[in-house]
Amino acid sequence: MAFESLADKLSQTFKRLRGKGKLNESDIKAAMREVKLALLEADVNFKIVKQFIASVSERAVGAEVLESLTPGQHVVKIVKEELTKLMGEEPVKLTFSPNPPSVYMLVGLQGAGKTTTCAKLAGLLRKEGKRPLLAACDVYRPAAVKQLQVVGGQLGIEVYAEEGSTDVVGIAKNALRRAKSNLNDVLLIDTAGRLHVDEQLMDELLQLKEQLKPQEILLTVDAMTGQDAVNVAESFHEKLDIDAVILTKLDGDTRGGAALSVRAVTGRPIKYAGMGEKLSDLEVFYPDRMASRILGMGDVLTLIEKAEQAFDEKKAQEMEEKLRTERFTLNDFLDQMDQMKDMGPLSSILEMMPGVDKKKLAGVEIDDKQLDRVGAIIKSMTAEERENPGIINSSRKQRIANGSGVKVSDVNALLKQFDQMRKMMKQFSNPKKMKRGKMKFPFM
Repeated sequence: MAFESLADKLSQTFKRLRGKGKLNESDIKAAMREVKLALLEADVNFKIVKQFIASVSERAVGAEVLESLTPGQHVVKIVKEELTKLMGEEPVKLTFSPNPPSVYMLVGLQGAGKTTTCAKLAGLLRKEGKRPLLAACDVYRPAAVKQLQVVGGQLGIEVYAEEGSTDVVGIAKNALRRAKSNLNDVLLIDTAGRLHVDEQLMDELLQLKEQLKPQEILLTVDAMTGQDAVNVAESFHEKLDIDAVILTKLDGDTRGGAALSVRAVTGRPIKYAGMGEKLSDLEVFYPDRMASRILGMGDVLTLIEKAEQAFDEKKAQEMEEKLRTERFTLNDFLDQMDQMKDMGPLSSILEMMPGVDKKKLAGVEIDDKQLDRVGAIIKSMTAEERENPGIINSSRKQRIANGSGVKVSDVNALLKQFDQMRKMMKQFSNPKKMKRGKMKFPFM
């Protein structure tokens, strides 16, 4: 979970502040010491931490806060605003050339996730109506070209490659010609990386920059490298004058130092964040939403956007009609579950919900394979059984259990909870009869 450690520490600090009816300067100083330690432990650059604490402290000791009826809330508000400011305030979109194709160079160290991110970005841009072409210009890392071809193939996006060639600039130029002839309006170049910044790497990237004149140079940074990410970003920016940063593996970073430091050090915006292993797990970086996540306030807007992308509007209308007429079946349940899976891991969905206790969430094993198990049970039923679960007797349950590789008790659990869901749906269709109740996913 992104920022898990930092979020926990900040949450504890602010909980103590909120518990006080009145705050004085010593309370603020004590809280800022804790915030400072939390940020340093999260691997945030020391200079940035110093500036951040100074800015927050200056605002927090003002009369507006100290004399407020809810001073703790005021301090949290200030911290959120300063965190947002630190990460860039507003989201910055990718710029496009007025004379297509727009060329983007993805640069970074080996292992940062350039190749996968290249494909992810291509997929994201295609959703926006663009026609991307991928260029395999990493000719040194074994199987790098093949990897790009595989991920590009999974998305149905063409990959330009020249097997056996080591002329990186030549490959890139030919890729640009291909993009022009095929009317691709975006060309994404996957460049080579090294285990560390060296002259050979930079010379090659400078040649590519000189010859292709890219619209933007996007630095791919592994968020899990913490403070090293800042040093890498500084080196690349000094040599190449990068335009923006893409943070990868942010879902696996429990510290979050890179996200809070990179922008401040380079002065360049973070435009995207990799939040998972799926090719769809690349998000536009919203500083205010990220600040909300760090402070445990959830991220409702991103959750809504994910839901809008995952759920089909026509199907939603059909579902509404079925709920009204009480025709909700196991087929509908399966369809809804598949659409929910498209939103991403359940843990990341819960993380976006305001008010969810991350500590309690940390102790809960949320296995997405459980949803697959439910799907296997439903798919092991006949069409008649899915439409009318009431006909499923003991012998049918045994057959379904054998067919899906689960126990009969698991089949019973699913049927019971589906029945509960139908009853709840019935209540939703008639708000006057709604009662309080709890719903759980099967096997959770």
